[in-house]
Amino acid sequence: MRAFTTLGHLSLTALATSLAIGSAQAQVAPMPAPTPTSEQTPAPAGADQAADIIVTGSLIRGSSETGTSPVEVISGQDLARQGSPSPVELLKTLTVSSGVLGDSNSFDTRSQGSEGIATVNLRGLGPSRTLVLLNSKRLVNAGINVPAVDINLLPLAAIGRVEVLKDGAAATYGSDAIAGVVNFITRINQKGFLVTGDYKQIKGSDGDYGGSISFGHQADGLRLLVAAGYQHRSELRTVDRDFAVQPYANNPEAGFSAGGSPGSFVPVTGGGTPLAGLTVDRSCAALGGTLAATGTLSAPAANGACYTQGTPFNALTDTENRYQIYTEVGIDLTDRFTFEASALYAMSDVPHARTSPSYLLTQAPSRSALPTINPTVGVAGYFVPASNPGYQAYLQQNPGTVPASAAGVVFPLLRFRPFFSGGNPLFPDDFGSSDGKRQSESIRFTAAIKGKLTDDINLDTSFTYHDYIRDVRGVDEFGDRVQLALRGLGGSGCNVAANTPGQNGCIYLNPFGNASPSNPGLGVANSTYVPGVANSTELAQYLSGQYSNKVETQLYVGDVTISGKTGIELPGGALAFAIGGQYRKTKFSTQFGNDSNLAATPCRDTPVNGNLTCSPVVGALGFLGSGRNGSASGNVKAAFAELRAPLFKGLDLQLAARYEDYGGGVGSTFDPKVSARYQALSWLAFRGSYSTTFRGPPDQLRNNTPDTTLQLVGRNFVPIDTFGNSSLKPETATNYSGGVVIEAGGFDFNVDYFKFKLRDLIVAEPAANMATALFANPGNCADPAFAALRNRFQFTNGGGVPGAGTCSLATVSRVNTRQVNAAAVNTSGIDVQLTYHKRDVFGGTLGLGGSLSYVIDYNVSDLSVEGILVQSGFDAAGKLNSGTIAYPLPRWKGQAFVDYGHGIFSARATLNYIGSYRDQRDTLFVPRVDLVGLSAGSQQLNGQKIGAFTTADISLRAQLATGTTINLTVLNVTDEDPPFARLNYNYDPFTASALKRQLKIGVTQSF
Repeated sequence: MRAFTTLGHLSLTALATSLAIGSAQAQVAPMPAPTPTSEQTPAPAGADQAADIIVTGSLIRGSSETGTSPVEVISGQDLARQGSPSPVELLKTLTVSSGVLGDSNSFDTRSQGSEGIATVNLRGLGPSRTLVLLNSKRLVNAGINVPAVDINLLPLAAIGRVEVLKDGAAATYGSDAIAGVVNFITRINQKGFLVTGDYKQIKGSDGDYGGSISFGHQADGLRLLVAAGYQHRSELRTVDRDFAVQPYANNPEAGFSAGGSPGSFVPVTGGGTPLAGLTVDRSCAALGGTLAATGTLSAPAANGACYTQGTPFNALTDTENRYQIYTEVGIDLTDRFTFEASALYAMSDVPHARTSPSYLLTQAPSRSALPTINPTVGVAGYFVPASNPGYQAYLQQNPGTVPASAAGVVFPLLRFRPFFSGGNPLFPDDFGSSDGKRQSESIRFTAAIKGKLTDDINLDTSFTYHDYIRDVRGVDEFGDRVQLALRGLGGSGCNVAANTPGQNGCIYLNPFGNASPSNPGLGVANSTYVPGVANSTELAQYLSGQYSNKVETQLYVGDVTISGKTGIELPGGALAFAIGGQYRKTKFSTQFGNDSNLAATPCRDTPVNGNLTCSPVVGALGFLGSGRNGSASGNVKAAFAELRAPLFKGLDLQLAARYEDYGGGVGSTFDPKVSARYQALSWLAFRGSYSTTFRGPPDQLRNNTPDTTLQLVGRNFVPIDTFGNSSLKPETATNYSGGVVIEAGGFDFNVDYFKFKLRDLIVAEPAANMATALFANPGNCADPAFAALRNRFQFTNGGGVPGAGTCSLATVSRVNTRQVNAAAVNTSGIDVQLTYHKRDVFGGTLGLGGSLSYVIDYNVSDLSVEGILVQSGFDAAGKLNSGTIAYPLPRWKGQAFVDYGHGIFSARATLNYIGSYRDQRDTLFVPRVDLVGLSAGSQQLNGQKIGAFTTADISLRAQLATGTTINLTVLNVTDEDPPFARLNYNYDPFTASALKRQLKIGVTQSF
């Protein structure tokens, strides 16, 4: 079997397996779950052990974690006992994390184009507001729609532990540390070789697997770690999960679109005058569609829309291949100074990013492609003449459905795409799904000189360079080529000027359902198929252009820090300090391929006749849009200082402050932090903090090149162009926290309260809300107060000119949005963590524990665009938050475990809990329509409440005397479906998992 072949090649899947490497040589008895302390890393020669303790949240070396701020340490031992979850699995079960990006979620604007990437999102404040570090040094953001660090390209095989600071830390680390910090720390203390591998069986897919090998050396003033890893994630199609593909009656938003193929058309005269109303292709039901008609029906195929479903062509998890190679070295230069350096190369590849067979055509063809009729007297769209063989076959199958005087039909914009239910002939081996590609490449170097200036004063100088390249490719259709092909003038060998439709190398495009033998997504045969009018692969190739966009982000950081003891003795100990400066330079650039580059292909007819002059310049691709190459850069200068003052025995005070100057129009920020811990009794302590934090605007958000995503506006998915904004200023936040720590007799209990008050959030204006505001009243389109908002929209008959054409929700073809400072958020909550461990329980060691987070509130302020209120303030806590600037945010998240170890064996049972939450959208009803084959009238949908998601995992582990460790884990033991949500995949990919029960086996060998 493939599983055992792969396992035989020693494969490994993800982060936590690599975290477990260090545990292969550890004690057999289970360790307790992590508590808010720091772990110790080995010190280099010439430095005492305390000097190299890594404490996330503090720059002061030479002192252990004081506990003034809540830091959760996730050790390799603890993750190994959970069965080594992947990065996405770990983050989804982390109680302080919500809205995690990592599973396929191609219909949400916050995750489109991000296949293969995983991010951290503490407190649900957005992944851009969590600072991610590697060995306490910055990482560059990936150039995606929501800038964030891609943790999939960290050196997973080299990570020894993860520290999570659940408090703001701008005073220590600078920008982005609003919600907290996640610090991945490598395992420099490894000695010898370690080889690991595992395989995870997932029903419906080929499973996930990977492998790693690492080597560590420590002797004679040299410390070395070299690690290489590979992870593979297999594709899981939506049709392989019963919950993921639902009928229209259950969920009209389960990937259904009124703009499909089969589509809807209007019979017209030779001049374009309509002869009848909108008519639905009668192949609708035969290809798996649902007919929804808006008027009184004289026949089932008249006056309505065919709602066809795209999700059967999508995947719940995409095929991913990830590689990382990492090396880290430390060299003792003298008895006081060491040189440290690291190098990382990582790459991820998603060779088949599944999307719709083709996209909606949102731009009408140019006059050069459509000379025979005048769309201004009729319907803006794509004209099919009566000579089209598919049209003739349709009339033979359905006599009397089109007036005899018709010269053809027009498929209106937003009601037509060349390929949909029947699949795209260009991708016969991919069940008709359009095949996009996503690739990321990460190159990072660091160098540092560290040591002691005196016995009490430390010097740390370092340099970091990080380059991240994101290459996104997809297939879209050239609208003018589609129109020519409908007229019989398609194909690369056709001489359009000769005007020989269907002859001399010219090919007809058949837009009717009779062109498709089946719906390959659903596996449904088409009873209306006519073989002689099928569309060819050659024609599909001619129609297709390639959307290509390569985004590169770069980061340069120079740091100098001096820390140590001041020589001043306080009643509780020595006054310690850290002071220093930092310089950061960031660069951003975006490059489009020829087909999607407005400089190379500016006009709708450029691919047909080479025309380079048009107004407006809209590009030739029908849906995905085009852009111009662009670049941006920024420089940040920072100075910081920190004091640790043990005022008296039992009371520690920590003060920190940071100044950062962005220059130009962005400005500067000054952020202080005060935190303290009071040990009231030997078993009881109190801690708290106050700070201000900030997030500077990333370069790509200040660049004017748009990022195009797909979003539901009304009942149609339309492209949304989100432009940058050179006037952006930093976000700011005020953070408060306070907690109680109890430690007694193996029992550790922590309760912490947090509160974040964010201002001037950098957000993308919400297109769906803009549409709701504009079209709430029919008079708004003509109201001068709404003129600027109207100009953010393009309409189907407006020729690509903003605001021109028929102003209605049904005719919106494109929306222009911007990144703005436009909102405020106040959120608060409580974190609870409990662990208990006891030795000599029936000869072994027992561990119990758990963590729980509760979000009290998450209040979002009003949001206005062009002076018009588009989103009223709301509390996002306990809500799905679809279509808003907030992420899905269940109020309750918890995890509990019990583990036991005896001899070479250990076992752990884990319970994961995500509380129920609600879909905040008001429209929870099917529009009042007649559903052919279903009961007429309104039908209430399930999904107002998204149920709790509770799963149990069991992991068994054996550590042999040969240095071999074997793990067997069952995830989601009871095979639970994710709770239903009224979204495209019928569940919330940001929160739950679609994998159901999984069986995982892993092997680690040290030598």
